Amino acid sequence: MDNDTLTAGHNLTSLQTFLISERSKYPHATGRYTMVLSALSLAGKFIAARCRRARLEDVLGAMGSDNVQGEAQQKLDVIANEALIRSLGSRPGVAVVASEEDDNPIVLSNDTSGERPYVVLFDPLDGSSNLDVCGSVGTIFSILLHDRRAEHVEESALQPGLRQVGAGYVLYGPSTVLVLTAGTGVQMFVLDPTIGSFLLVDDDVRIPEAGKSYSMNTANLGSCPEGYQRYVEWANGSGYSMRYAGAMVADVHRILMKGGVFLYPPTASAPSGKLRLMYECNPMAMLMEQAGGKSYSGTQRTMEIQPDALHQRVPVVLGSPDEVDHVLRHISS
Repeated sequence: MDNDTLTAGHNLTSLQTFLISERSKYPHATGRYTMVLSALSLAGKFIAARCRRARLEDVLGAMGSDNVQGEAQQKLDVIANEALIRSLGSRPGVAVVASEEDDNPIVLSNDTSGERPYVVLFDPLDGSSNLDVCGSVGTIFSILLHDRRAEHVEESALQPGLRQVGAGYVLYGPSTVLVLTAGTGVQMFVLDPTIGSFLLVDDDVRIPEAGKSYSMNTANLGSCPEGYQRYVEWANGSGYSMRYAGAMVADVHRILMKGGVFLYPPTASAPSGKLRLMYECNPMAMLMEQAGGKSYSGTQRTMEIQPDALHQRVPVVLGSPDEVDHVLRHISS
C-alpha cells in the first residue's frame, strides 16, 4: 500500500463519529449540543448543494427586498436563512435562533427547565453577492447557553463572546469546508459529496504566528482612521501582499491556513464598523483565539465587548498574533 492510499484512508472520521467520540468524554452530556452541531452541518450540506446549482436553478441575484441592515437580499440569502431556521428548529436543545437577515430573534421555546439550553446565532450566507461571479461564500455561526435569568427570552442572545460555547463557519468554495470549535481547539472537516459526510482532516488547526499578508478593502482606506492608514503604508513598504475576496469566511479561512491579518476598520460610511459583533466577529474571534490567534475591535479584545444590540456593528482586526500586534501598534500610537 503506497503513502497516498494510506493518507486517503486516514480521513475516515466523519463529523458524527467525531461528535459521538467527544460526547463520550463527558458522562453527564445529554447529546443536545451534538444535535445542534448536527443540525448546522445538515443545513451546510443543503446550502452547499444549492450554491453548486444556483445558476441552473435560477436562484442567483437579488430578491428585490432588503434585510434588517438595509442591504439588498440575494435569493440564496433567503434560502440559506430558511434552511438554518428549519434545521435548528427541529432540534430539541435550541431555545432561540437569531439571524443576521431578520429583525428579531425567533423564540422556539419559553421553557425555563433547561431542556432547551442553547441560543444559536448565524449569518446564513456571508458574501452572497460573490455567487453571481462564482466566488466563495460562507455560513458563520455562534452558540451560546440560554440565559434563563433574562427578563425576556430573546435577551438571552445579548452575551459577550467570552460566553460562547461553540462557533464555526462553513466555506462553500471548490470544496465545502466546516471549521468549528467547542472551546477545546479547532477542528476542520471537508464534505465528501460522494458519501454525503463531513470528514475530519485536521483535529488541531493552528494559525501561523505570522504571515506577510493582509486582507482589507483598501478602497475605503482614505476614510479610515489614520492608524489603519499608517499600518497599510508600513505593510506595503515591508513586502506584504494584499488579498481580499469580499467574503469574510473566505478571507479568514485563508488567513487561518496561511497566516496574516484581516481588517475591517471604521470608515466614514460605517463609523462604528461594518461587521456584526454577534453574527460575524464574535464567532470568528473565538475560532482565532482557539487556533492561537488574536482578535481585537479597536484596542479592545473582541470577545470582551458587552453587546447592547443584536445587530451591533464593530470594527475588527483578527489573525496571526504577531500580525494583529503590528496593527494594534499602529492604531494605538
